[in-house]
Amino acid sequence: MLRTAPKFYEVAKRIVEITEDCIIVAHNSEFDYRILRTEFSRLGFEFKRKTLCTVQLSQEIMPEQESYSLGKLTRALGIPVSDRHRASGDAIATVKLFKLLLAKDVKKTIIQDAVKAEPTYKMATNLKTIIDELPSITGVYYLHDTYGKVIYIGKSKNIRNRVNQHFTNPKSKKLQNKVAAVTYEATGSELVALLKESAEIKQNKPSFNRAKRQSVFTHALYSFTDEHGYLNLKIDDADGRKKPITTFSNKQNGKQFLISAVETYNLCPKLVGLGSDKTKCFQYQTNKCEGACIQEESPSDYNLRVQELIFKNSYNNQDLMIIDKGRALDERSVLLIENGVFKGYGYYNLNFQITNKKVLESIITPMEDTRDTQHIIQNYLRKNKQIKTIPLS
Repeated sequence: MLRTAPKFYEVAKRIVEITEDCIIVAHNSEFDYRILRTEFSRLGFEFKRKTLCTVQLSQEIMPEQESYSLGKLTRALGIPVSDRHRASGDAIATVKLFKLLLAKDVKKTIIQDAVKAEPTYKMATNLKTIIDELPSITGVYYLHDTYGKVIYIGKSKNIRNRVNQHFTNPKSKKLQNKVAAVTYEATGSELVALLKESAEIKQNKPSFNRAKRQSVFTHALYSFTDEHGYLNLKIDDADGRKKPITTFSNKQNGKQFLISAVETYNLCPKLVGLGSDKTKCFQYQTNKCEGACIQEESPSDYNLRVQELIFKNSYNNQDLMIIDKGRALDERSVLLIENGVFKGYGYYNLNFQITNKKVLESIITPMEDTRDTQHIIQNYLRKNKQIKTIPLS
C-alpha cells in the first residue's frame, strides 16, 4: 500500500482544503495531529487545527469500559468494523464511536465546547447561511449564542424547515438576534428525537425553552373495580401519586382514545365513563355491548378485554425492546425497557445481533425514567402502530 501511495507533498494541499474550518476528530488525536504537523513543517507550512480525541472523550463519558483501544472499544459497544488497521476501516469506526459519544453526552459539553472554540461559528451571523448548511432530516437541533451556549433545543422531522420557521417568524426576533450558530444531531427516529428533546431541555434549561420545561401531559387513564367486579376505566387529571395506564396531552385526546377503545375491544361506554345512562347503555340497545352495564355479561369475560387494552397500552412490568428507524438505511434505533422501566436508547447495525444483553446495555445511552418519558413513549406507540416491539426473554 505504501509503495504505491502518493507522497505527502502531493496530497498536502487537499488535506489543507478538507480540514479548513474543521475540528479533527481522531482516536488518540495527539498522535495523528503531531504526524500531520511534522509533515507540514517539513514543507515549510504551519498547520494548525482544533482537535478532539475519542480516547479521552470515551474515558470521560464511559468510565466503566475495560479498554479504550479502538478495536476493543468497538467490540464492546457492538460497532461493526471492516478493514481493521486500514485508514478507511478505522476512520469509519471512529466516526461511529464519535456519534455514540455525542449521543451519550446529554449535557452537550462536546458540542458546546466545539462551538465556543471554533471562530467560524462566531462569524456566522447571516441566518440564511446557517439555514443553507442544515439538512432536511429527523433529529434534535441546538441554537447557540456567540459564546457557544445552547439557548434553544428543538426536534423536527425536517431540521432545515423547522429552523427556517424560527428565523422567519416575526414573533421570534429576540431569538433571531441571539443566534450565532445551529448544530444538530441526527436521530432517524422521531421517538428518539422526542425523548432527547425533553430530557436535554430539562438538563440544560435553555433560556428560550421555558414552556417545555413543564410536563408534557395533563390527563391520564386509570382503572378501578366497581362493586359488581367489573374493571372500569376513567380519564382524570394526572395525579403523580397514582400509577396511570397511559397519559394524554389533554382531556379531549383521552376521550378520543376511549371512543376508539370501545369499538376495538367491544367495551361498554358506561364502564369507561362515556355514558351517563343509569341502567343499560345505548350500545346495548344496538347490540354492540355484551351487557356488562346491567351485569348480563360475566365480569371475568368483560375484564379479559379490558386487561388486553391495558397490556397493549402500558409497558408496566414488561421487559422489551422498541425498534424504530435509524440514522441510515442499514441501522435501527432501539429503546430498552426492563421491568416497565425505560433505561435508554441506542443504535445498532442491521448486520449485528443485539440479542446479547451485555452488548445491548453497552450501546444504550442511559435516560431517566420519568412520567414525561413514559408519556412520550406510550403516546408515540399509540400513534404509530407499525413500530416493532420485541419482548426480552
